[in-house]
Amino acid sequence: MPDRPLSILFVSSEVYPFAKTGGLADVSHALPIALRELGHDVRVMLPKYGNVSERRNRIHEINRLKEVPIAVGETVELATIKSSSMQNPRTKVQAYVTTNFTYFDSKKGLYADPLTGEPYNNDERFIFFDRSVVTTCLLLGWYPDIIHCNAWQTGLIGAYIRTMHTKEFANTRLVFTIHNAVDQGIFPAISLEKTGLPKEIYPRITHAKHLNFTKAGVEFADAITTVSPTYAKEIAKDKVISGGLHSLFRAHHIVGILNGIDTYHWNPKTDPFIPHHFDSTSWKEGKALNKKALRDRLKLPHEEKVPILATIARLGEAKGIPLLVEVLPTLLRENVQIVLLGEGDPSLSATLEKLAAKHPGKLAFIAGFDDELAHLIEAGADMYLMPSLYEPCGLNQMYSMVYGTVPIVRATGGLVDTVEDFDPDTRTGTGFVFRDYAADDFVGAIKRALALYKKPTYWAVLVQNCMSQDFSWSTSARQYEAIYREILARR
Repeated sequence: MPDRPLSILFVSSEVYPFAKTGGLADVSHALPIALRELGHDVRVMLPKYGNVSERRNRIHEINRLKEVPIAVGETVELATIKSSSMQNPRTKVQAYVTTNFTYFDSKKGLYADPLTGEPYNNDERFIFFDRSVVTTCLLLGWYPDIIHCNAWQTGLIGAYIRTMHTKEFANTRLVFTIHNAVDQGIFPAISLEKTGLPKEIYPRITHAKHLNFTKAGVEFADAITTVSPTYAKEIAKDKVISGGLHSLFRAHHIVGILNGIDTYHWNPKTDPFIPHHFDSTSWKEGKALNKKALRDRLKLPHEEKVPILATIARLGEAKGIPLLVEVLPTLLRENVQIVLLGEGDPSLSATLEKLAAKHPGKLAFIAGFDDELAHLIEAGADMYLMPSLYEPCGLNQMYSMVYGTVPIVRATGGLVDTVEDFDPDTRTGTGFVFRDYAADDFVGAIKRALALYKKPTYWAVLVQNCMSQDFSWSTSARQYEAIYREILARR
């Protein structure tokens, strides 16, 4: 007899196409769809921020989920849970969207003011959201087999279910996925009272005398996962990469499951955001035409033999942007053009703007995030720079390979699991890997790549190696399915 389909509630603070700051949104879109394609009843839940259009995303009201009171400390705010959906050509997944003016609709950013960078009152916002998730299940009378919580913003859901609603959710199992161990959701101890949780569990949801959403997520989960096998090992032993929670992570069994990518949204054969489609048999022509379109858009001179090196990233230390800034003067002396797209640290952004103004024909910096341009960059660039200080999984190196753009990466986290250093003798490998977070190592890897680029036969083999990789969600989704069934089988 085949296994029965499971009911799964997938909870995330950002889900593409509704709201996105990084890879979490892409995962929260693609994995639920992949699970739905396996036959499961999957629903997604997220908050609606002030920059999310209800009309464009077809978000509509549900009569029985209007103006639901949610307590945050002594304050009671009303949540209206609305409905939408996300889909690919083969399947559709329902989405529940928590709306509230005070905590979400009145704020244009997801976690911080986009103009000042000042964080919002995120302790209250995500206490409110987590309680709205539990309340939605209660009002619907729907107690799924699995509630899959993602990142710190969902970390209190397990605590609410296991302390305040144990009877209703007796048959529900909880999975908590760590997407970035450093980003933990840490707030002053006074925030504990805002949770409404019983005081006897405070030790389980605090670390270093602070409320810690990530610790709560780990403590109350039936299974803990993270987004690559190497990263699972790193966070259990490295104090810096784990954000100081290495002892906690070491005390629990954490399974590293490599993220996949959405092969409908990221596919050079069908991508609506690029002007010229291509596959592994036509990549040379496709790459050349998209490179021309990218240069036209960014007003870079057309130099046929000059490679384009690109980065699309949040501007910060985690993505290695300070290291990239450090090596840019050296790189700009090479016969290359460099394209950077990103937002984040204002000082890094200002530095990149000055460098771009100083080198207008060689360096283009676009501040902000532009999904359509991101696709064109992946299709038009020859090499992708990813010098991450740490990288839980990374998606752009996978997007790059699918588009025939060779990744140059540091050996950390999921980059170890997805990029193999190219060996010209055996003609195996998919990119260029450097070990130490140091300018000399990074520049050395780039120069190896530039040298190989001048050897078209070898470069063609490397591009073919990249484009032959399978990064679809099918394998990873089945790994999650196996975890779901294993924890459901426990007594």
